[in-house]
Amino acid sequence: MNTYQTLLDIRKKRGAGYLVLIDPDKKPMNQLIALARTCEEQGVDGLLIGGSLLFSTEFDRFVGEVKKAVSIPVILFPGSGRQVSGHADAIFFMTLISGRNPHYLIGEQVHTAPVVRSLKLEAIPTGYMLVESGKTTAAEFMSDSKPIPRHKPEIAVAHAMAGELLGLRLLYLEAGSGADQSVPESMIKAVTTSVGIPVIVGGGIREPEAARQKVLSGASFVVTGTVMEDQDNHARLGDFAAAIHAG
Repeated sequence: MNTYQTLLDIRKKRGAGYLVLIDPDKKPMNQLIALARTCEEQGVDGLLIGGSLLFSTEFDRFVGEVKKAVSIPVILFPGSGRQVSGHADAIFFMTLISGRNPHYLIGEQVHTAPVVRSLKLEAIPTGYMLVESGKTTAAEFMSDSKPIPRHKPEIAVAHAMAGELLGLRLLYLEAGSGADQSVPESMIKAVTTSVGIPVIVGGGIREPEAARQKVLSGASFVVTGTVMEDQDNHARLGDFAAAIHAG
């Protein structure tokens, strides 16, 4: 079974899935490996690995160590073509459909595609949509692209429809790492009722109840990242998982 089908099965079985984003730059490797193990123990459905920047020179080794430590899916969530590893189960092969910067619409993908193909890495075509969050996030700055205004769900819907018609298999509504405000429930509902492919929601989600509301609004998967960089919050992983699965 491929990873995309595994994600669909998780959604079917649990109603929605919980993914945790691990940024290799944020903590020492041993601490991040420990976080990955804790995620699996606490009911997290899969791990995303990546970030807007990459200072580490051991990305491939890091992904391999995470893969050895857990049995849940390990999926690359790359900020650039440098963040590719054959140790992962799959890669979200993303195009920034909310932006107008050609480098992240197709340029980076052209450079990365031969590497992904040579590694025989499962690629999941994903439409990445930045949403206004109250402050400039790393994703917005690094991609040099304006986010979708949070009070304009119809703009998000049009982009989502375009992504689906282009053949993308996932949509990712992203407020950005450390966002002041998460993606509005009204926008999530508008998008998920307009397309038939799974929608992932991440950025600025700091409480289990907030995660549950994303699911109730139609999200197929919810991602937390920054909130779990604080080790004190690791004990709440089970609460997030329970809230998302209950939603």
